[in-house]
Amino acid sequence: MVALRISTNGLALACAAALGLPVTGAALAGDAAPAASAATAPAPPPLSAYGKLPDIEDAALSPDGSRIAILTTARSGERAIVLMTADLEALRHFGIGDFKVRGIAWGSNRELIVQIGSTERLIGFNVDKFEFTNTSIVPVESAKDTVRVFGNRRNIVNATFGNYGVRQVEGRWYAYYGAVELTRIATEYEYNHGRPALYRVDVATNKPEKVEGPSGEGGWRDWIVGRDGRVAARLDIDNNDGKWRLLSAGRTIATGQSPRGDIGLIALGKDGTTVLYATRDENDVRQWFQVPLAGGTPTPFYPDVDIERLYVDPLSGQVLGFQPRGGDGQPKLFDPAHQSAVSKIRKAFAKLDMRFIDFTPDLRRAVVRTSGNGDSGSWFIVDIANLKATAIGFERVEVGPGQVGPISTIAYKAGDGLELDGVLTLPPGREAKGLPVVMLPHGGPASHDRVAFDWWAQAFASRGYAVFQPNFRGSTNRDDQFRRAGHGEWGGKMQSDISDGLAALAARGIVDPERACIAGASYGGYAALAGVTLQQGLYRCAVAVAGVSDLGDMYAEDYRGSGEARVSKMALLEELGPRDRWAARSPRRHAAKADAPVLLIHGKDDTVVPFGHTRRMADALKDAGKPVEVVTLASEDHWLSRAATRQQMLAEAVAFVEKHNPPH
Repeated sequence: MVALRISTNGLALACAAALGLPVTGAALAGDAAPAASAATAPAPPPLSAYGKLPDIEDAALSPDGSRIAILTTARSGERAIVLMTADLEALRHFGIGDFKVRGIAWGSNRELIVQIGSTERLIGFNVDKFEFTNTSIVPVESAKDTVRVFGNRRNIVNATFGNYGVRQVEGRWYAYYGAVELTRIATEYEYNHGRPALYRVDVATNKPEKVEGPSGEGGWRDWIVGRDGRVAARLDIDNNDGKWRLLSAGRTIATGQSPRGDIGLIALGKDGTTVLYATRDENDVRQWFQVPLAGGTPTPFYPDVDIERLYVDPLSGQVLGFQPRGGDGQPKLFDPAHQSAVSKIRKAFAKLDMRFIDFTPDLRRAVVRTSGNGDSGSWFIVDIANLKATAIGFERVEVGPGQVGPISTIAYKAGDGLELDGVLTLPPGREAKGLPVVMLPHGGPASHDRVAFDWWAQAFASRGYAVFQPNFRGSTNRDDQFRRAGHGEWGGKMQSDISDGLAALAARGIVDPERACIAGASYGGYAALAGVTLQQGLYRCAVAVAGVSDLGDMYAEDYRGSGEARVSKMALLEELGPRDRWAARSPRRHAAKADAPVLLIHGKDDTVVPFGHTRRMADALKDAGKPVEVVTLASEDHWLSRAATRQQMLAEAVAFVEKHNPPH
């Protein structure tokens, strides 16, 4: 088998040899830190090296693979989008300041599409704040102006609501979006409802054209657009009873009912004659089905495989293959040539966490991102046809290979015997014995942590802490049964799974259980608060970032935000469990039991967990005479999207833990 050659020319900012991969091509940049010996703790980088936005945030390939767009931060601190050839020769770049870029993708071989999030305050709606997506078209030629999708239409809200792909039709390129139409009253246009219609936008001219109208009142609608630019399939669902219909060419091809509303269109089948959809059965087990567009009986799609993700042709919407969960980590592609090429790429990066970021429809070129032991985040453009990978750049040049804390998976058992695991990050160069520890549960809770570079975990590790990220029940690293085991266990077994992880590490002598803190964001923030209110005697301090503090408040906010859709109500009740347990499992209601200092950090523009959760938790702790500090992040959202406030969060969190649980 021919090995994949790794080259560090172009924008290479650090030594790719540190990845343990074969290196050919241009000279190495040489500004990465040398690897440290296991017995020597390297000097840690400043916290800003971890808390800043990465030097490369995203990248996208043009459909023909001749050009690449990179969302990057220069050493001067300027954030920009850089347009380059596939050989990494600059074409154009433009600054983006502090905008919250949510995604970049090519709308043709000559125009880039940029999506930017904007949080707006609302009056008279179901929610007080909402994040809108503003979409712009950027031409490669600098002489042409950037334009905003729907920005020139008075009868359409100046935002996009759902992205349905790009298609080339009769030589022209079109991008498909959901659009909220306004109602004309006299000479003005006014908001009527928020159910999007489907529009296509000529990428070259920014001219929009309506394709299909919105759903009826009390429902929502989803679409899949075929290679020919026409709607191949449409899904209509009733928000009250969860009944749904799948249509193609105006005919119903499948029906059903999903009381929790968890049904969605996925892609077209590999030959474009079927459509894939996913739903959950009465036992909440995810099911994948495909049904012919011409009509017929839905059949299971690889029923014996737990599918983690699909690979979809970006220009046709047809599935190219899938990624099974677990196993050898190899994607399963339908085309043998594609399978062979991707397997070689996987083999070259076998020791790292590798993700395909983008690829051309013919899979001749791809962008991959790696991270893990000795790698703080690296980006490559891969010429699959010639088996050559060229380094585009590196996320955190200041964090050299020897400064990356060792990352591994630790298996342990919960108190009830359930098999669990978590990700352990150790301080670089320190013996894994009797270490102070930060328990860092993930958000979601339907998410999971893996053996990859995590900027928050690595920041704590660089200061001398072991960091453990438990994949508690309810996480998505295993099968549906494991995920379902978290239903109704907020503050219950999901919480004890975290402390059982602490006990397992202590039993192995890795950490000192008397020197533990707990920190987390979103659900992880809830778990941090629960760790010192619903549990006692475990932690010296708790750091909650954008954490839920009251389950009843969360239910009311999410239900109201859904427009009081019954399907949302059913989903929330299933996740949170019986109402009569909510108060007992809400940290705010047990603030008087807090047995350690608490740091609350929250962005004012959070549209997922409203800032009120932190305000009310702080008030409850103060009323109970408990030590609490509050840090408000101005103009920040749920995802810590801005560099300055992300670094502020990290500095405050680390300082708080160091104060109450010194690393030495």
